Amino acid sequence: MELTNDHIKKRLLEQFGDEAANFTEPYGMLTFEVPKALNLKVLQFLYDDPELGFQFLTDLQAVHYPDNKGRELAVVYHLHNIRDNVRIRFKIFTAIEKPDVYTATQLYACANWMERETYDFFGVNFVGHPGLKRILNVEEMDYFPMRKEYPLEDQTRVDKDDEMFGR
Repeated sequence: MELTNDHIKKRLLEQFGDEAANFTEPYGMLTFEVPKALNLKVLQFLYDDPELGFQFLTDLQAVHYPDNKGRELAVVYHLHNIRDNVRIRFKIFTAIEKPDVYTATQLYACANWMERETYDFFGVNFVGHPGLKRILNVEEMDYFPMRKEYPLEDQTRVDKDDEMFGR
């Protein structure tokens, strides 16, 4: 049987009901959202189910939505079923005040470095991670550079003539 987006969606709804929501298919890739407390259960289900078999974690990253109160940080998982060459994406959202998300390192060993990078740049705290620390930025940094918390350029500069920049 061919593994289709409709079949994957049906299996997820059978297993998790309304907890799996906001299904879309941008560029043909099934994308959905689950509550952050279920991230490991969803990952385990997608990994273990013999029909689905998403046993390769392609990517794990975060996105900062500063205007989305209580859901400012999204952790995005990209999974790949190598046997059927099918890819899916799912998201979990967390508040920026308490960005705790369960680690996926027990299921996917490659999540170790991906979670460290996500912590380093976005400040997502992966609970249960074996060695969560900064890997690209210095330990002394007290902020997370990929969050949209700062203006893109210094508005107080007087040495810059806007006409020189096509404005």
